[in-house]
Amino acid sequence: MKGAGEKREIGSGQRALIHAAGRIYRSRRRAATILVVGAALGFGYNAVFGVNGINMFEHKRAENRAIQQRILELKQANQQLEQNVQELQSDPDAIKHEARERLHYARPGEVIWTENAPPQQPSAGSQP
Repeated sequence: MKGAGEKREIGSGQRALIHAAGRIYRSRRRAATILVVGAALGFGYNAVFGVNGINMFEHKRAENRAIQQRILELKQANQQLEQNVQELQSDPDAIKHEARERLHYARPGEVIWTENAPPQQPSAGSQP
């Protein structure tokens, strides 16, 4: 039996085994580090350029602003049309105005004068 003060000598086979175990540990650690860095880069790329990434989020925000602007324009046009309908239902002068403008109605004794557009002058390059 060996006492507490005695050191054990390590044989060459045991040294090689310890050295190989150290190399395996270091290579596993390096592989795990590379895997973690690769995963982080993949998640980062997906967060920026993915389907729900920052670029798509900015695109959707711009699209939302354009749609909100279009909604506002349509609401204003709708209010104008509702006002026009209200005038046509209640104001006889508005009805007369629309009849004259759209249907070219005239009162007895009135003459409607319409001007035709001036004829197009042929351009210098299109002469026969």
